[in-house]
Amino acid sequence: MHIEQLKLKNYRNYTELELTFDDKINVIIGENAQGKTNLMEAIYLLAFTKSHRTTREKELIQWEADYAKIEGRITKRSQSFPLEIVLSGKGKKAKLNRIEQKRLSDYIGTLNVVMFAPEDLTLVKGPPQIRRRFIDMELGQIQPKYIYHLGQFQKILKQRNHFLKQLQRNYQTDRTMLDVLTEQLVEHAATLLERRFIFLELLRKWAAPIHHGISRELENLEITYAPTIDVSEDAEKGTIESIYRNQFQEIQEKEIERGTTLIGPHRDDLIFHVNGKNVQTYGSQGQQRTAALSVKLAEIELIFNEVGEYPVLLLDDVLSELDDFRQSHLLNTIQGKVQTFVSTTSVKGINHETLKDAELFRVENGQVFT
Repeated sequence: MHIEQLKLKNYRNYTELELTFDDKINVIIGENAQGKTNLMEAIYLLAFTKSHRTTREKELIQWEADYAKIEGRITKRSQSFPLEIVLSGKGKKAKLNRIEQKRLSDYIGTLNVVMFAPEDLTLVKGPPQIRRRFIDMELGQIQPKYIYHLGQFQKILKQRNHFLKQLQRNYQTDRTMLDVLTEQLVEHAATLLERRFIFLELLRKWAAPIHHGISRELENLEITYAPTIDVSEDAEKGTIESIYRNQFQEIQEKEIERGTTLIGPHRDDLIFHVNGKNVQTYGSQGQQRTAALSVKLAEIELIFNEVGEYPVLLLDDVLSELDDFRQSHLLNTIQGKVQTFVSTTSVKGINHETLKDAELFRVENGQVFT
């Protein structure tokens, strides 16, 4: 799979832009704050319908413009077709093959993208929400229905937290509504947890050998899921639901006292161990970066294994953050099989066969020169 063409209108600092890409390596060069990352973000948004940098979509629409449009033409399974996202004050529209999709979950997964940016190096050592977001975005690509359940879970969670706050402040005394919301939450929470367990098993399968290779066969990576309930990874959905129900019953008074939902997928985490030690707490920066790189490379193989085609890879200013060995390992892994977009302030210091035949794009103040 690859992106043939990208068109932007009123997007960030691009008033009008049309680009055609190489199906192997595309290098986007420019100083900071000129628009490199905006291009990467536009490709990411074309895949996920949302930015990886902001939740405020009006920031994506150019100043004084009424809307922003991102259009792309992609090739997938030997077929070429258009994708389109329009952002405006009225909301967001997503079109697949010129047909508007009523639900975003029907659109997401059409274009598979893996992004690796400097902030992804904090995947291991950063806060749990970074790791939860990673799971949600990657799992949503290969199982679009996961996005639906995630959206429903978040909607009900918000309602439940609001009602808990009302009980906490004695604005409400009848707990019937809490029971209804809890039951609704349990159904979606169990689905999310079951699918996360399956995803983690696939991620482990690919990440462990990749990490072993990058570490020159000196380290073994283990990734475990840390749920807020006591449940085994091979538990079926019905069992997970039952455990959630019992747990919610036990902690109901505590939740009302605190005015918030204390258990569920929104509080789970991933734990990384290298040679038996928690790398988040005790690992060196090098070990943490190797683990993060291994997970990102594992994503590529995982998506290929599940979808049947390699995803598009976005390397946003990340090569300069990696030492020569990790940089070479990354570029060797993708060479010749993954359409890749590399943004950088300079290609100096990146000496690799992969970049010699790359298509070069120079970005300056919202203008792109080939």
